[in-house]
Amino acid sequence: MKKQTHHKHNLLILLAGFLPVLAMAQQPVISNFRAYDKNGINVFEDPKDSVSSFSGLKIRFGAGFTQQFQNLTHSNDGALNNNAGSFSGVSVPGNKLKVITAGFQTAMANLFMDVQLADGIKLNITSYLSTKHHNETWVKGGYIQFDRLPFKAQIWKDIMKVTTIKIGHFEVDYGDEHFRRSDGGQALYNPFMEGNIMDEFATEIGGEIYVKKNGFFGVVGLTNGMIKGNVDSMYKASNPDDELHKSPSVLLKAGFDKQITECARLRLSASYYGNQSSGGNTLFGGDRAGSNYQYVIEENSANPSSTTGAGTPLAFSGRFNPGFSKKINAVIVNGLLKVHGLELFGTWEKASGRTSKEASDRTASQYAVDGVYRFGKSDDLFVGMRYNSVSARLADNPAGTGAGAITYTGAVNVNRLAFAGGWFMTKNILMKAEYVIQKYNDFPAADYRATGKFSGYVIEAVVGF
Repeated sequence: MKKQTHHKHNLLILLAGFLPVLAMAQQPVISNFRAYDKNGINVFEDPKDSVSSFSGLKIRFGAGFTQQFQNLTHSNDGALNNNAGSFSGVSVPGNKLKVITAGFQTAMANLFMDVQLADGIKLNITSYLSTKHHNETWVKGGYIQFDRLPFKAQIWKDIMKVTTIKIGHFEVDYGDEHFRRSDGGQALYNPFMEGNIMDEFATEIGGEIYVKKNGFFGVVGLTNGMIKGNVDSMYKASNPDDELHKSPSVLLKAGFDKQITECARLRLSASYYGNQSSGGNTLFGGDRAGSNYQYVIEENSANPSSTTGAGTPLAFSGRFNPGFSKKINAVIVNGLLKVHGLELFGTWEKASGRTSKEASDRTASQYAVDGVYRFGKSDDLFVGMRYNSVSARLADNPAGTGAGAITYTGAVNVNRLAFAGGWFMTKNILMKAEYVIQKYNDFPAADYRATGKFSGYVIEAVVGF
């Protein structure tokens, strides 16, 4: 462990000296590229550029850094035995929450490498250098993207004028919120601290085909339906439903995105994601970076960096995962209306599925709406408000409850109200703050989240280039 920490420390020192040099240097132009700075805000699927010319292999390095100061308080007054800890050594595990105070969170950092391999062909590799979920450097994923094909026939040129092909291990294009959420050190696109409570984010192995023309677009994708490669057998011990077949995930998306007047832009999209027999699906729990809220509504444990005695990870504070790990069918509709400096963004989502231990499907639903107003010189200032609500049935016998196994058929609810404001000092440097109130309703008293609530403010400094 000491050797690994030493190597990581040396890597971070090297990057600290190397990345500022890259930032000041003239970065090469990468085709069909979403900028990692302010210019990338409200960019969804990569832009389609069929005009740029190729003048040789080029490599572009970029990065995203965040540092947060948190002053949040939390409580769960309605939870049973909420004055006893959940860590090992306690005779009766309880539902006591972690004791938290105001302070700085662990900083997070991403490293981006984009390579122009050929005319219309690029490669991306993204790595997490420091996150709350993993304390070691971790590769998020890598993929190759074709906006042109190396074939001379005119038919291929005509097809690729409106088509993009992505192949590799990448962030699946389900919904639009994953383009706006904070992703480890890359928090510059997000005017708030967090994305949706039911966080739609997963990296999977497969391919996606995009078609865009006259403001309309469509996506078809097929992936392995898991966060990483897996050739293991789905043996009965881990799949008590006896369904040992691993199915691929199917992704469909369609929408409209166009500047409808000189000052107004409208985007509407609908997505479907389905997997009928996964070895461990993570569409609502695939983030390997972690939440921008730390330790709120988390059970007490002996070691702040460990999981609790009941097995709940501490990386995803403030989120709700419905636990559709074996089977999942999800539909989401998103809309963006931008008029001058005002942006309205909405989400409606319905999902169903189950774990391998369950005999029948459960459902979960979510909606969210936010308004952001950007003003000042070059829209360098903004204020925003967001409301997000989730309703779902808990998995039978869920992990992470201090009182043990629970069978609970009623719906629980989690809702969040957030107020935010920010200032872009430059296109690469953002200071933002958020005041948040989040409540957990209708959870059974044996669950540590019963009558849970957290509130307070978080301040975040972000750099992206």
